[in-house]
Amino acid sequence: MPSDTRFLPWSLFVSELTGTAVLIAVGLSAVIFDFGHGSPMRHVLPDPGLRRLLTGFLFGSTGALIAVSPVGKASGAHINPSVPLGFWLMGKMRWRHALGYVVAQLAGAVLGALPLVVWGALGRSVQFGATVPGAGYGAGWAVLGETLTTLALITGLFFFVRHKAIRTFTPLLFPVLYAAMVLLEAPVSGTSTNPARSLGPAVLSGTWHDWWVYWVGPLLATLLGVALYRFTWLRKIEIEVAKLYHFEHDPHGVFRLPSARQAEP
Repeated sequence: MPSDTRFLPWSLFVSELTGTAVLIAVGLSAVIFDFGHGSPMRHVLPDPGLRRLLTGFLFGSTGALIAVSPVGKASGAHINPSVPLGFWLMGKMRWRHALGYVVAQLAGAVLGALPLVVWGALGRSVQFGATVPGAGYGAGWAVLGETLTTLALITGLFFFVRHKAIRTFTPLLFPVLYAAMVLLEAPVSGTSTNPARSLGPAVLSGTWHDWWVYWVGPLLATLLGVALYRFTWLRKIEIEVAKLYHFEHDPHGVFRLPSARQAEP
């Protein structure tokens, strides 16, 4: 680890920005193609449930590929503000690094949304993938949906990275998990689980209806997930490294703090 604790790994922030931009550009292209008005997918898969299943799988697969890519090797491919927040609360990242990740992710989400304009009317028909509470559901139900789905993401992620026997399979969690969550929960809130994912298309489309839901739900879920692992029997197995893959690659000493007690508050 660098001796200067003020060290900021700018290259890792750039990596997070890049990874989040790719997630938004590719993942939301799947949303637009599967659900945009006039898309051929509406005829190929007329059942909206099957299209949600496919969309969730493609979105999760995009995240998984980013995790195993050079981006994931460099920065860990958190690509979601809930992830560095969770690792910081678990004592595996310093606060300045986690904050840098969040800022980079939000910037990357906005940049990644810009290429979505190429979808034209197809993209505009679904607000370029913006997340809003579903028809018949208010903001309260949407917060609950975002909380439960993000809690599943955070607890599942921690479960995988805490166990050496399965942590190399962590990226495989995302396609399966998002396929199930989008299938079951997307009609309620859109299944964001990621404030950055919601920010990008909101900026592009100007759709800010109940935008706070997509901060409150994921952040509340992260706090609940960390509490489960810090204050229950699950605390017996400690997270060793704040990455989703490439666990041994840490030239800057960012991801492997000695213990939760030694991490900066």
